[in-house]
Parts: sequence; structure tokens; C-alpha cells
Amino acid sequence: MSRLPRNFYAQHTLEVATELLGKVLVVYRQGIRLSGEILEVEAYTGTDDPASHAFRGPTPRNQPMFSTPGHTYVYFTYGMHHCVNVVAHDNNGPGAVLIRAVRPLEGLDLMQTRRKNKPFSQLTNGPAKLCQAFQLDRQDTNIDLVTSDEIWIEDQGKRFLPEEMKATPRIGISTAMEKEWRFIVL
Repeated sequence: MSRLPRNFYAQHTLEVATELLGKVLVVYRQGIRLSGEILEVEAYTGTDDPASHAFRGPTPRNQPMFSTPGHTYVYFTYGMHHCVNVVAHDNNGPGAVLIRAVRPLEGLDLMQTRRKNKPFSQLTNGPAKLCQAFQLDRQDTNIDLVTSDEIWIEDQGKRFLPEEMKATPRIGISTAMEKEWRFIVL
């Protein structure tokens, strides 16, 4: 499998979101490789998207969304959960794609330990769960997915047909609910 190049992330946020489905998130630390096939994402554009962290402009928290595409943006929410995003945008402004769920591929024993022996189906089926399983937190924000030796995304050559994917409203937001920018593999 090959690592995704910078130009993959330097496309419109919605395009990157759908193209991330089927790609593989990899975290490699202390000689242990964890990986999971991306099955669910949500797109957040910039100052035109009231549900986006970038809506009101740059802040210390959301600064990665305004940086070079291909970096991580990890934030803390509800006082207890981390969520990992991929910074993805073209020249039209900031954007990021929240990785909501992956299918675990490598490192299952460690993921189960970190998730307190939850069943396989519940290891990484939510953004906070996958961050816990992969041990991602705010220290992992602004990591360059193109050059990092610890976190990256690989292309396994899998492409889903439109009938194999579904677009729905995003989850857990109270604004811009009409936007069907959550993409899932059926």
C-alpha cells in the first residue's frame, strides 16, 4: 500500500471525504502498527459552514484547519473525548474531514486492551472510540500525514461505487443539518 500524497488532501473537502472511504489509517508507535479501513467520515468546510470549527475564523484550537492540507486536527470534546480529523481543502478556504469509524485491520489485541475488551464491532465504530483504540489525543494535532513516521493514511487501491456508499446528515450538530456531508460505506 502507498501513503497518500499531499495533492490527495489538497482537493475540495467533500471530494476528499468520499475518497477517504476505503483508505487505511495507520498509527505506528514503539514498533507496533495499528491500522483500520476508513468506513465513515464527515466533511466540515470553512467559514461558509456553521457546523465547522473554522466558521468564525482561525483560533489556536482550529489553526490546523487553516494550514497545509494533509495534517491532523485532533480536538477534545464533551470534556472527555478526542476526535481526529484530516485537514483537507483546496484554495477556497479551510476544511477538515472527521474520521468517524474504521474497520480494525492490525493491532486488534492492543485496541481491545485500550477499549477495555469491547467486542470487535465496538472497537472503532465511533470517532471517540477509534481515538481511544489508536491512542490519539491533542498531542497528535498538526501532524503531517505525508511525512510522519507515526501517523499516516495509505491507499489500498479500494474504491467504492456510489451505490456502495450513502450520504446522510452529520451527527451531533445543531446547525447546518440539511447538509448531507456524512459519508458511510454500506
